Amino acid sequence: MPKSFININSVADLHRYYGLESSKHPLVTVIDLTKIKRKDTDFGSHFYHLGLYTIVYKKFQGSLKYGRSDYDFQEGALMFTASGQVMQPSADTEIDEGWFLAFHPDFMYGSQLGKKIRNYTFFDYGSNEALHISDEEKKTLENVISTIETEYSKNIDRHSQGLILNNIELLLNYCDRFYERQFFTRSKVSNDVLQDFEKLLNVYFNDENLIDKGLPEVKYFAEKLHLSSNYLSDLLTKYSGKTTIEHIHLKMVDKAKNLLLGTSKSVSEIAYELGFGHPSHFTKIFKAKTGFSPLHFRKN
Repeated sequence: MPKSFININSVADLHRYYGLESSKHPLVTVIDLTKIKRKDTDFGSHFYHLGLYTIVYKKFQGSLKYGRSDYDFQEGALMFTASGQVMQPSADTEIDEGWFLAFHPDFMYGSQLGKKIRNYTFFDYGSNEALHISDEEKKTLENVISTIETEYSKNIDRHSQGLILNNIELLLNYCDRFYERQFFTRSKVSNDVLQDFEKLLNVYFNDENLIDKGLPEVKYFAEKLHLSSNYLSDLLTKYSGKTTIEHIHLKMVDKAKNLLLGTSKSVSEIAYELGFGHPSHFTKIFKAKTGFSPLHFRKN
């Protein structure tokens, strides 16, 4: 039976859906997940389209798939969604404790956080790429959450929005730090991803049909590795200092160098063979990575 879509476009919608009392602020809220009864809300039977940014902390009983491996969640996990995303919660996971921070995009309008919110790439990670936190990290985040909740529960004044936004940004900066720690502490999973990515990259560029396939997109490798595009790029950046697209371009340049020095094909022929629709695009990337145009490289 097809699942139904539920649109939650505001903080008020969120509170009504969960059967909670009205929010104390129209654009931001913190919800205690233990107060939400699963049997009443029937989480697993719907898709949810959210018009809100959300940060959800959950402590589960059981395990969750992370990359290719299963991890227990005794330490708890955080998941993030950006406004406009669709969620599909699992129906068979019990929540021991947790909280749910939600804020409307309008709350950030004209603020510094509104300008940089997309820099927090974990808002586009998949649910299998959750942030696992220790008890100490949990306490750090809960102190910030408590400050946010206290601030919007008071009488709103001209300082309220700025103080709440500052604390949301502080929370996101802590999450950024903790994700960086996770990339390295879960090094076995990260190293496996790196090795598998390198193999996929080699296979793709060793194919003789690049002229038909074209230059690969980040999404191609992310899907092959069962990861989100942002997570893959962030992992590669942390370990190698280069994003996924930079790795793709460098591999393309390596193959182009072999063709320039090992064949008499023209630059245009090589560009088409590497999957470029326009030779000028190939020349631009090649020069950006090597400092030379393809012709200059060949002559020297």
